[in-house]
Amino acid sequence: MNFASDNIAGVHPRIMEALQSANAGFSPSYGADDLTASLEARLKDIFETDLAVFPVATGSAANCLALSALSPPWGAIYCHDHAHIFDDECCGPEFYTGGAKLYPVEAEHGRLTVEGLRAGLGRFKAGFDHHPQPAAISLTQCTEWGAVYPVDRIAALSDLAHAHGCRVHMDGARFANALASLDVSPAEMTWKAGVDALSFGATKNGAMAAEAVIFFDTDLAKDFIYRRKRAGHLFSKMRFLSAQLLAYLEDDLWLENARHANRAAARLHDGLARLNSVAFAAPVEANELFVALPEDTAALLREAGASFHTMSKDGRDVSRLVTSFATGDDEVDRFIGICGG
Repeated sequence: MNFASDNIAGVHPRIMEALQSANAGFSPSYGADDLTASLEARLKDIFETDLAVFPVATGSAANCLALSALSPPWGAIYCHDHAHIFDDECCGPEFYTGGAKLYPVEAEHGRLTVEGLRAGLGRFKAGFDHHPQPAAISLTQCTEWGAVYPVDRIAALSDLAHAHGCRVHMDGARFANALASLDVSPAEMTWKAGVDALSFGATKNGAMAAEAVIFFDTDLAKDFIYRRKRAGHLFSKMRFLSAQLLAYLEDDLWLENARHANRAAARLHDGLARLNSVAFAAPVEANELFVALPEDTAALLREAGASFHTMSKDGRDVSRLVTSFATGDDEVDRFIGICGG
């Protein structure tokens, strides 16, 4: 009953096979290989537009380096106060931007609101040398509280951001889960809705260690090769990152994995929702659940080997349950059974 994170799942066999295949023979280094060229062509096809793509190994690197291309050191980057960039990247965005200010604004279940963003944008005066200058907004899709931004919300936030001269970044650590939840195209959820740069995640959904920074406005990528190299993420054997991402995308494996994880979360939700002892602290829209469990039930679950994290939300402790492409119906049903279902 492994619900601590989707990070704890292993590597999907098809991705492991792709790594083994990439290991045969010799290949040009530093991204000059055929696999990396094929990855860029594949992503252009999937997103239905021209773009620039830069594989990196971690989501933190993708987020921090993407934001460094969107904000000057004196910029303000708007996010919510539980965003990964705000809580969980050890001041990496501030470091790689050279000092930009992360400014939290109103959100519901991690989703920025138009009203909250408008208030935040009004906090600092453009052109006033005493204030940080509005530079970017960052949206997490899915959010850290398991919610998904509908496309019209992304578009409304992007329109407001662009009207104030801000770029739009999307943290897509669980991008595939959100896409599967909304059943829209990658283009509709990103550049068509106003997103300028995307941190495209794969590690949580079956890869070993592979993410990518994608710029839909390719002008923003003009000096990114230097930013990536300076940060230590220009891999000499880049083909091993690209091989993972290509296998991830091939035959829609990424969506197949995400749909499986989302279905497992829905099964878990449906079983727990029948119990009077369990209350949900956030909507279940992808592969994360936040539930208030009785203390004795949580103790029984842990004694039985269940793994999950407890955190505070709105002043109360809640348990976070995360499903993955490897979650089985048996572990979901066992968890529900221990809870009294």
